[in-house]
Amino acid sequence: MNETEAFTVVKRVLKPQRFSHTERVVETATRLADKYGGDKDTIRLAAILHDYAKYRPVDEMRNSVRAIGTIPDDVLLYGDVLLHAFVGAHYVKEELGVKDEAVLSAICWHTTGRENMTVEDKIVFLADFIEPGRTFDVAEKVRVTAAQDLDKACLECLIHTIRHLTKKGLPVYPDTFKAYNDFAIEISKNGG
Repeated sequence: MNETEAFTVVKRVLKPQRFSHTERVVETATRLADKYGGDKDTIRLAAILHDYAKYRPVDEMRNSVRAIGTIPDDVLLYGDVLLHAFVGAHYVKEELGVKDEAVLSAICWHTTGRENMTVEDKIVFLADFIEPGRTFDVAEKVRVTAAQDLDKACLECLIHTIRHLTKKGLPVYPDTFKAYNDFAIEISKNGG
C-alpha cells in the first residue's frame, strides 16, 4: 500500500477532524524522522494509518481482541481508548494487506509505548502526542524537548500519561510502565 492509497482509506474511515490530526501526525513524524532517522517510509505509512480503527464500534474491537488471539486479553481491562491501536494494527494487516511488521508495531504501540521501542515506534508515538493540534500544556513542553532529544521527549510523554491516568484513578497499561522504566534507565545510564 502506498501513501496515496493509505490517505484515501483513512480519509474515508476517519471524521474530518481526526483526518486533520492524522495529517499533522504525518508532518510531525516526518520532521522527527529527518532529525532522528529511522525508516521514513515506514514511519510515514504508520503515521497515516495509526488511527485506522479509531471509529470502529467498541464491541467490535473488544470481540476482535478475544478472537484474534495475538493481542493480550488484559488490554480489555485498561479502557476502550487503547483498543484502536492494538486492533488497528491487526485490521491494517488483514483488511489493507500491510505486512510490514515495523509499520504494524508502530501502529500497535502508538498509545501505550512499550519496552525496547524502535526508532519508528518512538517517532509515531511522539508525533501523535505533540502534533501542533495538541493544545494541552505538556504538549508544548514535550515539543521543546523533542527538538533536542527523542528519548527524553518520549519519557516526558509517558510521565504525563501515567500522571494523567493515576490522577483520575484509572489503570495504567503495564507496557506503559515498562516503557517508562526502559527510557528512565537508559537516560540515567547516559548521564540523564
